[in-house]
Amino acid sequence: MKMIVDEKYCYGEETHLTVHKTSVFFPGDGFVAYDSHGQLMFRFESYGPGSRPIDEIVLMDASGKSLLTLSRKKPSLHQRWEGYFGEKKEDQEPLFTTHRSSIIGRSEVLVEVYGDADEEYHIQGSYTKRCCTFYKSSRQNSSREPVAEIKRKVDPTTHAMLGKDVFLLVVKPAFDCAFAMSLVLILDQMYGDRDVSDDGEDRHDVGTILEASAP
Repeated sequence: MKMIVDEKYCYGEETHLTVHKTSVFFPGDGFVAYDSHGQLMFRFESYGPGSRPIDEIVLMDASGKSLLTLSRKKPSLHQRWEGYFGEKKEDQEPLFTTHRSSIIGRSEVLVEVYGDADEEYHIQGSYTKRCCTFYKSSRQNSSREPVAEIKRKVDPTTHAMLGKDVFLLVVKPAFDCAFAMSLVLILDQMYGDRDVSDDGEDRHDVGTILEASAP
């Protein structure tokens, strides 16, 4: 079991979450995530300028309880983010930190998860095209194990691919769904919905790698 937020989000079977980017007042204001039974699991809401600044995101459960606070460090050309348990408090230590390894070209996103001395996590693919795979790997060997995946959602009745505002987050058994969802929020802040070139290549995040390790 890989528990970062709460063991109740580490399920014994593969979990399919339908993630929907919502627009309350402005495009891309928030996210909601539903399980395969249509039950709301996670949400994040931003009510535009003048409300909660976009450099601080709170991932909530269905009832509105704060699960993780994701805070952007400023100034930071590398887009450094820190994840805190619940509502962030003064002098609270982060659970994990993330930052881009480079501010230009194909860059990696390094995530340091405190308490993990051996494991690393990588995300490979393109968030912009909603096609990423999360891998767990070990520093002791070269083995890699997929733990989650972001992919486009297909309407089961029409078999048509839905727009990028609705996509799937597939989480493997025993991996923390709340932690996986928090990484989706961070990836969206880092890469958003930048245009894909005419040849289908995403110039910004093709080959994006997310690594998670202990400091």
